[in-house]
Amino acid sequence: MQYLERITIDPELCHGKPCVRGMRWSVEVIIDMLGAGMSFDEIVEDHPELEQEDILACLNYAKLLVSGRSLREAA
Repeated sequence: MQYLERITIDPELCHGKPCVRGMRWSVEVIIDMLGAGMSFDEIVEDHPELEQEDILACLNYAKLLVSGRSLREAA
């Protein structure tokens, strides 16, 4: 799946939750911002360390989870 290399899982970071590029931005928080109605542009403008591809990676990761597949299966 596209962009999944941007999602990292480190037990020492954010309690092992999937994060964006080893930063303290969890997939959960990015999805929450989208769910609150923020646009890609608003997220990137408010948090310039994030890129549009990071948001797409979070969406692709969420899709992977609801499909019942694992990150290893998608690799």
